Amino acid sequence: MTYRDQIEDALRGNGADYCEVRIEDTDSTRLTYRGRQLEDIAQTSGRGGNVRAVVNGGWGFASFNDLEDLKQKVAGAVEQARLVGGDGTKFADVEPVVDIVPPVIVNSAADVPLEEKKRQMDHYNDLVWSVAGIQSSDIVYGDNRRRVTFVSSQGAYIEQQFNHVVSRISAQAREGGDVQQAGFSLGSLGDYEVVSGLDEQVIDAAKRAVGLLSAKALVGGERTVILDPVLAGVFVHEAFGHLSEADNVAENENLRDLMHMGRKFGGKHLNFTDGAAIPGLRGSYKYDDEGTPATRTPLVRDGELVGRLHSRETAARLGEKPTGNARAIGFNFPPIVRMTNTIIESGEATLDDLLEGVDEGVYVANWYGGMTQHEMFTFSSGEAYMIRKGRIEEPVRPVMLTGNLFKTLENLDAIGNDLDMNQGGGCGKGGQMPLPVSNGSPHIRIRNCLISGA
Repeated sequence: MTYRDQIEDALRGNGADYCEVRIEDTDSTRLTYRGRQLEDIAQTSGRGGNVRAVVNGGWGFASFNDLEDLKQKVAGAVEQARLVGGDGTKFADVEPVVDIVPPVIVNSAADVPLEEKKRQMDHYNDLVWSVAGIQSSDIVYGDNRRRVTFVSSQGAYIEQQFNHVVSRISAQAREGGDVQQAGFSLGSLGDYEVVSGLDEQVIDAAKRAVGLLSAKALVGGERTVILDPVLAGVFVHEAFGHLSEADNVAENENLRDLMHMGRKFGGKHLNFTDGAAIPGLRGSYKYDDEGTPATRTPLVRDGELVGRLHSRETAARLGEKPTGNARAIGFNFPPIVRMTNTIIESGEATLDDLLEGVDEGVYVANWYGGMTQHEMFTFSSGEAYMIRKGRIEEPVRPVMLTGNLFKTLENLDAIGNDLDMNQGGGCGKGGQMPLPVSNGSPHIRIRNCLISGA
């Protein structure tokens, strides 16, 4: 009996309205530096799987490392589903697919010896410490290869393989009790070359950290701000993307009122998109973890809400089409609605156009973190510079941007033509993090944005 036959036999006659098995094999490498020392180095591999079943609207889920006796594991998940079911199963139709999807491989990290990866990261750490005034550093490198086999009771059989490379390099400078930091994150869909040739960026980050010790802090208040593509991409992901995830919408009546189809957010220059069908990015794939083909989903068009992100269940609950956004970070989690590659689409303005007429404002770039609570958001920039009479001038301390999403979108009055993607981050939700995603944007300009200069 083949591997496929074994799984399909375990699913046969299970008695659920729907049932699926997902098997995963993973290999990963991680190096972590704290200060001058390599703190941790690890190479790990694993195999595991899960069964997910639904009966009368109730879901059962079981994960396992031992792939023996799949029939018993399927029966256990179905029994769980029976115990919580009762409202009837709502699950959107998707044509079952049989497909084997090869990985995207360009200069695969799997072909690079561990010694070479360590040599490269040692070199970057030495560069950070070559800058006078540095007191500490943090460097993380990771790569991962994940092979997923998905089989459903409706006849789907899909094999997919995913390769990822990520790195974060950060330098800290200190003067008395004043600590400042600067750094950057990057990643790719399996291309090891993304961590090559970074000498200039590393030294620049270290110098910026030292320079921030003498930079002034801004007085808080409302100002015109221009966000670089990195921070603007984080903005659309955190402040808008999570509100577009249909499980949040389906479970929260207030959010349904806030995010009703046809709502106007701002001018016709606002166009937001999410989609795993955008090729070559860290959030890209051919099928999601329910076997639904990836899409490119318009979220906002000409300032109006036109779409949201769905699993098969949320699509059925809200009477909309599945979008292929059901994702799980690993075999020990069920898939939930997640973003993939989230984008503010390009406008027509150049950066000079955005700067024109700004007598005094702030140019904000890069990011360190943020938080959202429904329509309210707070983000920390990684860099900030004064804008004076239409020119980017002296650096100032990084700032925090705070506001109401909907008011901010009304004040987002101009979008650049220089779309760029940030692939260095990972998304967290429901205890599943960091999920591979990317986000991107051109430069954007926001009037009357509340900033604080801490």
